[in-house]
Amino acid sequence: QVQLVESGGGLVQAGGSLRLSCAASGRTFSSGAMGWFRQAPGKEREFVAQLNWSTGSTYYADAVKGRFAISRNSAKNTAFLQMNSLKPEDTAVYYCAARRTGVTTYEYWGQGTQVTVSS
Repeated sequence: QVQLVESGGGLVQAGGSLRLSCAASGRTFSSGAMGWFRQAPGKEREFVAQLNWSTGSTYYADAVKGRFAISRNSAKNTAFLQMNSLKPEDTAVYYCAARRTGVTTYEYWGQGTQVTVSS
């Protein structure tokens, strides 16, 4: 069973930076994709970023493009989300997720980590 554990959330002032980590266990990722999602209070969960594990290609939501960067450390089976120029509207619980190659929906989810950006 795949387990994903996020860390790195916290409280930061607007304009600041945070780096989230997502450590995967139970399966060595060499293919498929890992993604980051977020859910703000009273809102639906939304896509933030995605990384193709084998090619390294990335994709971002327009709201974070140019400010956030998703990356991976294959040796440590870990994905990261570097968040720069944070805004109060980035405040949310951030979740990492993973899916296997050929699967269109994300199968595995972490428990989430809170990110709060103060103005």
